[in-house]
Amino acid sequence: MNDRKIIHIDCDCFYAAVEMRDNPAYRDLPLAIGGPANSRGVIATCNYPAREFGVRSAMPSAQAQRLCPKLLIISGRMSVYRQVSAQVMAIFRRYTDIIEPLSLDEAFLDVTDAAQVMGSATAIAEKIRAQVEAEVGITVSAGVAPNKFVAKVASDWRKPNGLFVVKPDELDSFSANLPVRKIPGVGPVSAQRLAEEGVETCADLRPYSPEALVQTFGRLGESLIKRRFGLDDRPVETQRIRKSLSVETTFVGDMLLPQINEQAMPDLLQQLHMRWKKLSVKYAVAGLVVKLKFADFSQLTREQASSEIDAQVFAFLLQQAYASGTKQQQRAGARLVGLGLKLKQCESVRQLQLF
Repeated sequence: MNDRKIIHIDCDCFYAAVEMRDNPAYRDLPLAIGGPANSRGVIATCNYPAREFGVRSAMPSAQAQRLCPKLLIISGRMSVYRQVSAQVMAIFRRYTDIIEPLSLDEAFLDVTDAAQVMGSATAIAEKIRAQVEAEVGITVSAGVAPNKFVAKVASDWRKPNGLFVVKPDELDSFSANLPVRKIPGVGPVSAQRLAEEGVETCADLRPYSPEALVQTFGRLGESLIKRRFGLDDRPVETQRIRKSLSVETTFVGDMLLPQINEQAMPDLLQQLHMRWKKLSVKYAVAGLVVKLKFADFSQLTREQASSEIDAQVFAFLLQQAYASGTKQQQRAGARLVGLGLKLKQCESVRQLQLF
């Protein structure tokens, strides 16, 4: 697998970059895209001047405004962002058709068999970065590596507007020194748990046997078995299989459980059904998920296997999530609730193997 040449490209503060491109007056201002601070909005993304104040994606707009009083928050223009994303993806296709978009602003490219610029993945990444800046007017960062995992980590290494390359013979040393928090799937809670076991870097994980990793860290341990050595055999998928579908709402004021059931759940269920209709030909329901965020921003999820959308199961999961909060959280209420579906491909649309 080390013969692969994978590039991960990530647009730098994408939504904000487009706004600064179209309105140069924004360039030196701390700028964020998101909902207004006075209506419980959330930051979708922000530029680097705003990040210097500690503003981050998914942060409540009110908190962002406290950190940066001069922060300019605008609602954004999703139709424009889609157009710009299409321009960027078109540049990618000049070099390969094996492209796996992860969102509007990032993608994996497999350039193993690319003929341009002598087949050099590094040179291709440099050309793409230059062409995006010249033709689209925004900057991108790129990571080049023999696999998706390391390429994605590398693209973040020299942000913004940077390029970082990990060669096949550098995989072992690069991954050994890699902080485990850089591994996708290792969030703050998982990182804390690993730290309690004395694990800070991937090198600290290497003495564990595969069985011990799974026994100690559960599902996360299965991923760590290969990631600790910088290994990843996943191919770049040109047609991604969707694994979930969700809808959520942030309340104007915190709600107690009875209010959520009466005022929020019916609308959310209707939205979920409408979105599900667009996917039901290709996918089947495998499970139901409820996400609940309390007034103090702590978050809980509960899920259950199911083959259909069942309002009673959602109500049960919501009750479970709410009951798992502390007494203080329950009295204060929740600020957000979300409903989700776990999906699997329908048997009728799965492609058969040739042999």
